[in-house]
Parts: sequence; structure tokens; C-alpha cells
Amino acid sequence: MLLLFQQTMLYLGNAEFIGKLLNRKHFYFVPMKQDNPITKPRSVVFDPTYIKKTLEEALENKQIQPMLL
Repeated sequence: MLLLFQQTMLYLGNAEFIGKLLNRKHFYFVPMKQDNPITKPRSVVFDPTYIKKTLEEALENKQIQPMLL
């Protein structure tokens, strides 16, 4: 099981990489939200309040939803 804390700019290369990981088994993402829509419109960071819930769902082989807040 791999739990991903994604904190990155979603440029083309990174978005493609994330998309590939979303289709793999045993990869679980902590829900993400927009960082600063004014100065960084493509930036997202994980929401640390969802770490525990993400771990609980991952142990049941489920991805917490929604992934983008």
C-alpha cells in the first residue's frame, strides 16, 4: 500500500504522472485542494485533516472520495 501526499504544481508532466498513478492498484491519495487560486492557479496541496480517513479507507482497498476538494 502506498499513500501519496501530493503537494505539487499540476503542470502537464505532473498531471500526467498523477493520472497514471490513479489507475494503479494500491496507490491511495489524500484529498487535495487548491493552494492559492490567485497567485498559483494550478497549485494543489493535500488536506492534512483527511490523512486518518484516507488510511482507514486504504486498509479496505478504497480511495477516499472526493479526491479534489
